[in-house]
Amino acid sequence: MHPAIPIVIVAALISLLEEEKKPPPPPETPKERIVLLPDADGRTGAVIVTTAGGETVLDKPYTAADVYAHGKVERADETRDSVQSRFGLALAAMPPAPVSFIVYFMFDKDELTADSVAQFSRIKSEIAARPAPEIVVIGHTDRVGSVQYNDTLSLKRAEMVRAALNAAGVTAATFEVAGRGEREPAVATEDEVAEARNRRVEIMVR
Repeated sequence: MHPAIPIVIVAALISLLEEEKKPPPPPETPKERIVLLPDADGRTGAVIVTTAGGETVLDKPYTAADVYAHGKVERADETRDSVQSRFGLALAAMPPAPVSFIVYFMFDKDELTADSVAQFSRIKSEIAARPAPEIVVIGHTDRVGSVQYNDTLSLKRAEMVRAALNAAGVTAATFEVAGRGEREPAVATEDEVAEARNRRVEIMVR
C-alpha cells in the first residue's frame, strides 16, 4: 500500500467527524410576512399571494403568508394580539381608513332635511377628529328642473356643506367641492321626477 493512502483515509475520517459535529443550519427566515387584517366592522375579503415559487390564499382574519428570498411562499397564522405586539407601532402610524357620508336636502333648496341635520353633527365631529384630512364634497339633485339649474343647485348644496364643516372647525389638507347636477343619480328616474334620494351631497374623507 502506498504510504500516503492511510494519511488520506485518516484525513477523510476526520473531515467526516467534523461535519457531524457541525450544528444544523438555522431555519430559513422569510424576507416578508403578509397578514390579512379585518375591517373596522370585522369583515374580511381575500388576498392571493403569488410568487415565482408558489401561491397561497388568505381568506380569514389574521391569516398570513411568509415569502422567502427564493420565492417560496408558505401560509402562516397570526392572532389579533400577535399582530398588535409585532406591528402595533406601524399600525398606529397609519392614517385612518377613508370614509364617506351622505346627507340629503329639501326639495329645490340647499337646506338639509331634518334627519340629515341630526346626522351632520356626528359627521362634523368625526371629520374634525382627523388630522389634516383630504375632503371631497360633491352635490347632486333630482331631475326636476333644467340641467343648467340643477348644476347650480348641486354646487350650492356642496358649498353649503363645506361652509358648515369650516364653521365647525374642520381644517383640511385639501378641500374639493363640485356639483354634478342631475347627471349621477343614486336612483335612476324619468325626467321631472322628484326623487328625494337624489337630492344629496356626498362627503368623501381620506
